Amino acid sequence: MVTRARRRDEAAVKEFAFRQEMVRSAGMSEFIRNYRLQAWQTYQSLPMPTVKEEAWRRTDLRGLEADLFRLPQNEAYLDLAPLPEELMRPIADGEHGGQIILMPGGSQVNLSTELAQKGVVFTDLRTAEEKYPQILEKVLNKVVKPTEGKFAALAAALADTGVLLYIPRNVEIDQPLHSLLWGPGVHLAHISHIIVWLEEGARATYVHEYASPTEAGQTLHVGLVEVHVGAGANLRFVELQSWGENVWNFTHERSQVDADGNLDWIFGAMGGQLTKNFADLDLIGRGASGRMSGFYFTDGQQHLDYDSQQNHLAPNTTSDLLFKGALIDRSRVVWQGMIYVAPGAMKTDGYQANRNLVLSRDARADSIPGLEILADDVRCTHGATVGKIDPDQVFYLRARGIPKVEAERLIVEGFFDPIMQRIPFEGVRERFQEAITRKMEVYHG
Repeated sequence: MVTRARRRDEAAVKEFAFRQEMVRSAGMSEFIRNYRLQAWQTYQSLPMPTVKEEAWRRTDLRGLEADLFRLPQNEAYLDLAPLPEELMRPIADGEHGGQIILMPGGSQVNLSTELAQKGVVFTDLRTAEEKYPQILEKVLNKVVKPTEGKFAALAAALADTGVLLYIPRNVEIDQPLHSLLWGPGVHLAHISHIIVWLEEGARATYVHEYASPTEAGQTLHVGLVEVHVGAGANLRFVELQSWGENVWNFTHERSQVDADGNLDWIFGAMGGQLTKNFADLDLIGRGASGRMSGFYFTDGQQHLDYDSQQNHLAPNTTSDLLFKGALIDRSRVVWQGMIYVAPGAMKTDGYQANRNLVLSRDARADSIPGLEILADDVRCTHGATVGKIDPDQVFYLRARGIPKVEAERLIVEGFFDPIMQRIPFEGVRERFQEAITRKMEVYHG
């Protein structure tokens, strides 16, 4: 008998074992219930992504143990790895305006009385479904559609944890808001939905973190992040991903910015085994502006695939993207970026840049920028680099008595400094810098 070896793109990707009866329906309005059920139907209709699809061509899911994942039971966190105290440190001077801790099967929510009296809603997803259905009905299915992909539909249908931040018109928040999703547990599936909605003229700073320990077996996170910045509103939104090395992470994220609104969106990705992230910035109103800043540092066998879009859908809009990354060991990073200018979106100013430092012979970075311009009178530029540490810089530092490995570590810290300067709070910068330091401790040149 002759057997034919399967080609790479013919290998089967396992399906998840989730069932329709896992779609929560109790304690929510008919609108929300229908939204979840329709998302489930979409999820069932879509196949698991494979390398045959352009967006997934460089990310192979064959190693995902999809059929073994299960949802956390109520209060599951009591029997899992506890949340480290250092993750609870304040991210800014003084107290948070509000803080939410999301754990498997439970949550802790705190919001200052002053902000609550102003009409600010900052709560976990399940409480929002029960107490604020009118807000969810206003925002659900408006930014990220479940039809955008298999994982987007899965998160919309089965999200069992998450955050709703709603800020009424002209309310300005000076103290930062903070939330943390803690996701331990081998073969647990943490499915989250983060919703941020700023009405016209509102202003806030919000920091959201994902974290977990490294354990002996796969853990799954699937998430949606939906952000709406109203006309004339201003949001600083910081996301830090420090998953354990066993986590497979899939997210669909989109931010909409209306007329004269401004978004400062900062990403930091340090952990995980495999990450596939779709992040879109939609400038939907005249005069809208958005800045996307990101950094990543991969090691071991980590695989990070980042797919960003800057969509200029109205005239006189401005976008600025800067992503920087360092790679060691056998890790791999894929960054695909696109600036899209819609017909009629004149006076667009779009910029994107991706810079990579490859610090090991077996590490690999793929950087793929792109432009699609369908309007006149625009200015759009992009650039991408993949390279090694400049030997002249190393020589300069060594000539001043600094050992070679220490010199290279200093150069890497300096490489990330432009991103660090965009981070609004010292506490957040310290969190990022500590993560970079931990990565560099295993680097020996």
